[in-house]
Amino acid sequence: MSRKRKRPRGLQKDRRAPAPRRNRKLPNRPLLVLALLGMALSGYLSANSWFGSHAAYCGAGSNCDLVQTSHWSTLFGLPIAAFGFLTYAALGFIALQVRKAVLHFSYAWIVALVGLGVSLYLTAISLFVLEAACLYCLASLGLMATCFAVVARQRPEGVPGFTSPGWLAQTGAVAILIVVGLHLYKSGVITSAAGPESPYLKALALHLEAVDAKFYGASWCPHCREQKDLFTASASRLPYIECSPQGRSGPTARACAAAEVEDFPTWVIAGKRYVRVLQPEALARYSGFEWTPPATASAASDP
Repeated sequence: MSRKRKRPRGLQKDRRAPAPRRNRKLPNRPLLVLALLGMALSGYLSANSWFGSHAAYCGAGSNCDLVQTSHWSTLFGLPIAAFGFLTYAALGFIALQVRKAVLHFSYAWIVALVGLGVSLYLTAISLFVLEAACLYCLASLGLMATCFAVVARQRPEGVPGFTSPGWLAQTGAVAILIVVGLHLYKSGVITSAAGPESPYLKALALHLEAVDAKFYGASWCPHCREQKDLFTASASRLPYIECSPQGRSGPTARACAAAEVEDFPTWVIAGKRYVRVLQPEALARYSGFEWTPPATASAASDP
């Protein structure tokens, strides 16, 4: 009767920790399809934002339009949807090109988790701050949540050092830090220029533009920066004319030379010239700006 030869201890298989697959033979098709759908959706919203048009079923004044044109709809001068496009594109690249199983899972998990965290944050802002819902944003949230679920479901066996609570805590901390940083930036804590606009300053800046006021300044002028800082997030709406487009040593811009501007900042309002930093109250007085708060205007229009 033959006996089974016992394997040496060092060659025995460890059934408790199966080795992970080293390479994926094919692209991650489920994740790739979801990423392409997300790219199509976020690309469509980005294009609408860049060209100033409205998305389908998202007419002017609708809840969707309120969300798409709100303070939280842009970041660093770009549509927030453009960052969503980059996130979906990263997932698509991982699904198509990263074939090592452990790296594929790690990269896709982190990108999808960060994308999901930001999507949840923006959805909370739209529902609880703006009190409006955007179907496109909810659709993107659904796609990102599905991407994350697919990645989590596809975790290869035997990932070195992987424990669900520990991995989730570490990568979740990264997502939380990004969301907190985004919130601090958009709330104006990091820089007031990125915070929500004051209705008064916004209306005053638009009024100055409407009455053809001119604010001549230079990029290197500290008092010009001081003038802009007075308008915080509405500074970009001021009727500003850059007089040194090529720097301090460059030639003066033609418009500034024609207006005989020699010192900065220089304001020209209703034919009068003011060569100093002007407080918003002074600008309102010189330009004939009369402020009616939105709530008061609404109440006055009621029968």
